[in-house]
Amino acid sequence: MIPLNTVQNTVHACHRGLEHAQAVAHIRQAMNDALRGKPEVVEIALVCLLARGHLLIEDLPGLGKTTLAKALATAVGGRFCRVQCTPDLLPGDVTGFSIFNQKTREFEFLPGPVFADVLLVDEINRATPRTQSALLEAMAEHQVTVDNQPHRLSSTFFVIATQNPAEHHGTYPLPEAQLDRFAMKLRIGYPKRQDELAILEAAVGPCCEDDSPRPQPVVQPSDLHHLQQHVAAIAVGPAVREYLVDLAAVVRSHPRVPLGLSPRGLLTLQRAAQAQAFLHNRTFVIPDDVQGVMGPVLSARLNMPADASAEVLDEVLAAVRVPAWEQQ
Repeated sequence: MIPLNTVQNTVHACHRGLEHAQAVAHIRQAMNDALRGKPEVVEIALVCLLARGHLLIEDLPGLGKTTLAKALATAVGGRFCRVQCTPDLLPGDVTGFSIFNQKTREFEFLPGPVFADVLLVDEINRATPRTQSALLEAMAEHQVTVDNQPHRLSSTFFVIATQNPAEHHGTYPLPEAQLDRFAMKLRIGYPKRQDELAILEAAVGPCCEDDSPRPQPVVQPSDLHHLQQHVAAIAVGPAVREYLVDLAAVVRSHPRVPLGLSPRGLLTLQRAAQAQAFLHNRTFVIPDDVQGVMGPVLSARLNMPADASAEVLDEVLAAVRVPAWEQQ
């Protein structure tokens, strides 16, 4: 006879799994409603969110970079802040700064927009390297240090940065150290014909913003935190871990790759594969999950054109034997 506590634990696990699946489905639906005809882009953004990474969206103007970022930020609830990057933006404009209070005769810290659950950094390559570096500590350690005092950020702190790859005047390319803080980079691309027709049709009608429904959060930051913890517990077997390490070794030795995949990048790849497995309703990672997310993860680190990055990815995947896998 099966012990009662075992049955109860199984029932509770199934209930939690159902709640997690419903929460992700609501986030996915909200994002697909905002960005028409790009389900594959939405899936990559969801993987990045669940893997506790940060997302870099690089594409031409008007393709929906900011739309996707705002839809994701709205869906996960919590505090949302946006920074529009310009060359005169200062680090304190992002992290916050201390001012002297005349009444208390003490310095007080005024938090900047980085103290949010979701931070949209629009046109990040328009900020100077000094300002870009203000995000390094925040993205890597979920804290900022101002006047030698550390300040903790939200446990679900998530950065979505956008940049235009075709514009070079007045921009500052992101250094490799900054790129390595992003878990994934994606491109949106032009919509298909039927999707553009639907976009045009939806744009016909009253233009008063007060008449249009305002998007509402579908989960709360605490729900997102539980989802991320659940994804972090997805099993990764020894064969898959060896596959990950072998892939990293091939990337590092590839003649066209100036800087190989760092240990931090390898950990990011594993977390992304766990999120991919979760989105496919699995409790363990298989090689297909690794292959499915390796492109966006590598793209954030290779610092090369999209076509060249795709060629390197194909060569790396072809050079490593895919292991047989068993359910964990």
